[in-house]
Amino acid sequence: QVQLTESGGGLVQPGDSLRLSCAASGSSIRRYTMAWFRQPPGKMREFVAAFRANGATILYADSVKGRFTISRDNAKNTLYLQMDSLKPEDTATYYCSADSSIILSSMRMESQYDYWGQGTQVTVSS
Repeated sequence: QVQLTESGGGLVQPGDSLRLSCAASGSSIRRYTMAWFRQPPGKMREFVAAFRANGATILYADSVKGRFTISRDNAKNTLYLQMDSLKPEDTATYYCSADSSIILSSMRMESQYDYWGQGTQVTVSS
């Protein structure tokens, strides 16, 4: 099993940047397809970005493409989400997730991920 702990959230202004981290313990993140999801206030949780276990596939939601970058540091056993040009609509609780057996076509699906962190709040407001 893998345990996930997010950090790096906060209150920023529109146009600012933030980097979220997801520290994994208990197992190497190289074994897992890992993803970021977010849940805006009053809305359902939605897919943000995913990094396939073998590193061959990276996916982004259309709403963040070109502004967010997902990356993985195997030595630190940590997943990152670099968020640039933040907008008020990016305000949400951001969750890190992982799964060891997810297939390519299911990488955007919340229900396919077995392991989740507790979330970190990102608020974008002037």
